[in-house]
Amino acid sequence: MTIPSDSRRDFLIKAGMLAGAAALMPSMTATAAPMPGKRGKRVSPPKSGETIRIGIIGTGGMGTGHCNAIASLVKQGHEDVEIVAVADVCDIHSNNAADQVMSTQGTRPDVYRDYRELLARDDIHGVLIASPEHWHAKHAIDTMMAGKDVYCEKPMTLDLDGALAMRATAMANPDVICQVGTQKIMLPKYIAAKKLIEDGAIGVPTFSQTSYCRNNPNGEWNYYSLNPNWKPGENLDWRAWLGDKKYREWDPLIYARWRRYREFSTGIIGDLLVHEVTPLYMCIENAAGWPTRVVAAGSHLVDKEMENHDQVNLLTTFESGHQMVVAGSTCNEVGLENLIRGHEGNIYLNSKDCQVRPTRPYADINDPQTITFEDIGNDQDKLRLNWFKVMRDRSEPDSNIERGVRVMVMVDLATRSIWSGKAWEFDPESMTARQA
Repeated sequence: MTIPSDSRRDFLIKAGMLAGAAALMPSMTATAAPMPGKRGKRVSPPKSGETIRIGIIGTGGMGTGHCNAIASLVKQGHEDVEIVAVADVCDIHSNNAADQVMSTQGTRPDVYRDYRELLARDDIHGVLIASPEHWHAKHAIDTMMAGKDVYCEKPMTLDLDGALAMRATAMANPDVICQVGTQKIMLPKYIAAKKLIEDGAIGVPTFSQTSYCRNNPNGEWNYYSLNPNWKPGENLDWRAWLGDKKYREWDPLIYARWRRYREFSTGIIGDLLVHEVTPLYMCIENAAGWPTRVVAAGSHLVDKEMENHDQVNLLTTFESGHQMVVAGSTCNEVGLENLIRGHEGNIYLNSKDCQVRPTRPYADINDPQTITFEDIGNDQDKLRLNWFKVMRDRSEPDSNIERGVRVMVMVDLATRSIWSGKAWEFDPESMTARQA
C-alpha cells in the first residue's frame, strides 16, 4: 500500500480548509473544469414547515436503498422531504433510482451524470453521499464547499488523509452540517452504555471487544451482479468512476465488487467492522480519547481470489490506555461477545438490552442491572431522521464527523498494519500517523 507522504497529507488538509476539493483530487471527468476553490453561497437551511430538498450522489445498491427509505419515511408522515436530484456515473443506476423515487414520491428527481451539476443548484439543502469509498472525501468536501449539508455513508472515507481533509473542511465551515452514516449508534443500548460508563457504573473502562463475522462460501461481495447492459462510453463514465486512481481498462468485476480490491476499499475493516466499532467506541470515547496505536493481522483462508482479506483481527490502544479487540471474518459466522470491561464491572451488549454485571471484589458492593428498551424499528431510518432534524434546528448530529475521523484512524492504521506487517501509531497533537 502506498502511504502518502507528510507533504501530501499537509496538502490535503490545507486543501480541505482553504480551497475545498478543487485540488484534492483530479476533476471528475477528463474534460470537465475543476470545481472552483472559492466557497459557494450557503443554501439557507429549511425553515419550519418548508420541504427539505435533497440530492443523492451515488445510486447503486446503497444509494437507491436510501432513496426508497427516505421516500417511504415521507409517505408515512415522518418528515417533509423531497428528493429533487440524483447523480451517478452510470445512467442505468441513476434512472432506476429516479424511477423508484417517482413511484413512491410522486415526482421524479432530475438525473445527472456529473455530480457537480447537482451541487451547482441553489435549491438543494443537503446531499446524501453513497458513492464508493474512494469518492467519499471528494464528494463530501465538494458538497460542503457548495454550501450544502452532508450525509456521508460509512466508511466515512477510504483513508486517513481523506478523513482529515474532510474534518478540516467541516471545521472551516461550521455553518454546514456533516452527518456520518453509521446507523447502530442510534440503538438505545449503546446510548445507555455510554451514560453508564460516564456515570462510573463500571469504574475505569479497561478493555472492550466486538466483531462482525459472517460466512459467504461464494466469496464476499460476489453477490453484486454484473449487468451486461453497462456500456462504458455510452451509458457509463468509467474514467469518472476511477477518479484519482490509475487508469485501467474497463473491468465490471472491479466496478460492481470494488470492496474486494485494496485500491478501492479496506474490505472487512471499513465496510463491515465500522458498524460495530463505531457504536462501541461512542460508549467509551470520552474516557478513552483518540486511538493512538493499532496492530492488525489479516489472512486469505477460504476466499483466496479476493485481494482484501477474509479474516482480520485488530488491537487498538487509546490515549487512556484502554484497549479494543475487534475480529472480522467472511469465512466464519461466530463472533466475539460484544462487551466493555471496567475495573469494577462489565457491560454486555449482545442483545437489544444493556446489562451491567459487577465483578469481584466489587460484586458485593454494586448491584447488577439490566436496562431494557422498546424496539425502535429501523435504526438507519432513525439516523436519516436525525439528519433531517439537525438540518432544521442546526444542532449537532448524533453521528458527527469528529467521531467519524477517530474511527477512520482505527480503520486506516489497521489497514496499514495488515499490509505492512507492522504496528502503526497516531499522534493526536500533530494529526499524523507513523510506523511504530
